[in-house]
Amino acid sequence: MPGRAIMPGGAAVAAADPSPRSKIIGFTKPFQTAGPTETADIVAEIGWDGVEFPVRPKGQVDPEKVEEDLPRYVEALAKAGREITVLCTAIKGVDATAEKVLRTAARLGIRRYRLGFWLYAPDRPIAEQVAEIRGVTRDLAALNAELGICGGHQNHSGANYFGAPIWDIHEAVRDCDPKHMGICFDIGHATIEGGLSWPIEARLMRPFYTAVFLKDFLWKKGDKGWKTEWCPLGDGMVDRRFFTTLAASGYTGPISQHHEYELGPRPDMIAAMKKDRETLAQWLAG
Repeated sequence: MPGRAIMPGGAAVAAADPSPRSKIIGFTKPFQTAGPTETADIVAEIGWDGVEFPVRPKGQVDPEKVEEDLPRYVEALAKAGREITVLCTAIKGVDATAEKVLRTAARLGIRRYRLGFWLYAPDRPIAEQVAEIRGVTRDLAALNAELGICGGHQNHSGANYFGAPIWDIHEAVRDCDPKHMGICFDIGHATIEGGLSWPIEARLMRPFYTAVFLKDFLWKKGDKGWKTEWCPLGDGMVDRRFFTTLAASGYTGPISQHHEYELGPRPDMIAAMKKDRETLAQWLAG
C-alpha cells in the first residue's frame, strides 16, 4: 500500500498518486447582482471551476436569507458543472447568524469560507487586540471542526488592517488545526505590504493556506503621492515565481481570481476575466 503524506490544508494523499491540480475559481463580486442561472452562465463562459461567493450584508446572498437563497445558487452552478468553492463572509465570531451561514454551507457541501476583517483601534495596544482576535479565531475553529469546514483570514493591505503584516494572522492561527482554520493568502496584498519580503510571509503561512487569492497592481505617483492601482494579471508587480513555489509545496487548494480594476460592460468584463485566467494558467504551467 503506498505511503500517505499530509499536504498543506491537511489533506492526506497517497504518495504514489499524482497530485490533483488546484481548482481555478473567481470572486463573483463584480457581477454579484446576477441571479443563480445568470451567475452559472457567466462562470461557465469564463471557464472557472467554481466561485468565491459573497454571503454577507450587501453581498450576492444576504446572511439572513442564506437558508432560502444559497441552495438556489448551488443548484444552478451544479447544473453547469460548477460549484461554490469558498464563501466570502463577514463572520467575526460565533453568533446566531454565523452558525446559520456555516451550518447551511456545510449542509450544501461548501467546505471553505473567509472571515470578515478587523481594523486596529488606534487607542489600544496592538498585542491586546491580536490576543482578542486569536480568541475569536479559536472559537470559530472549534465550530468549524464540528461542521467539517475550514475558515480563513484574508490578508489585506492598508495602515489599519489586521493581517496586513501577515505575522498577526500567524499569531492568531498558529495553534489551530489547518484543517479548520487558516489563511486565504492574497499574494497581491502581500506584495503591496511585503515588497521584496513576500516569499518569507508566503512560506510562514503556507501550512495554513485555506485558499490563495490573486490580483495584480502597480504603484502610481499622483498629486498626493504614491498609491496602488489594480490592473490585469501580468501587467503589475505580483511575481509569477510565487506560483512556482506554490506548486513545489504540493498545494492543491483553490486559487481565486479577484478583479478590482475597471472591467467595463458585461462582454468586456467576461473577456478580461478570461484573459486573467489564461495568464494564470500560463503561470501555473511554469
